Amino acid sequence: MKTINHFILGLDGQQRAIVSYLHQRLTSDYDLMGKISYNVPFYYRKSWICYLNPLKDGGVELAFTRGNELSNDQGILDFKGRKQIAGIGLYSVADMPEQQIHEIIHEALILDETTKYSVRKSNK
Repeated sequence: MKTINHFILGLDGQQRAIVSYLHQRLTSDYDLMGKISYNVPFYYRKSWICYLNPLKDGGVELAFTRGNELSNDQGILDFKGRKQIAGIGLYSVADMPEQQIHEIIHEALILDETTKYSVRKSNK
């Protein structure tokens, strides 16, 4: 079974630095549990909160599984045509919008604590 540390070691340069930094913050500062699912690190408490997705252009997306339920008051979440998942493209640890990321994670944690996650099926 692949661990998040193995995942991080498989990355290069900025991607390794970004994923390593975010993994540390998510598990230490926010007390989230990390687990490899769908070949990327997911972080959760009661349900999935977010995941880290390396991008082909060398960045890393911090993606929120319940992005459609978040306020996006910060204006930095990008749905990229997806209905539910919204993320933030990150390209260096130094340029991360720390305060905005903190606010979004905090909101996602409140949502996880207060609102049961349910899969919404479309009525086709």
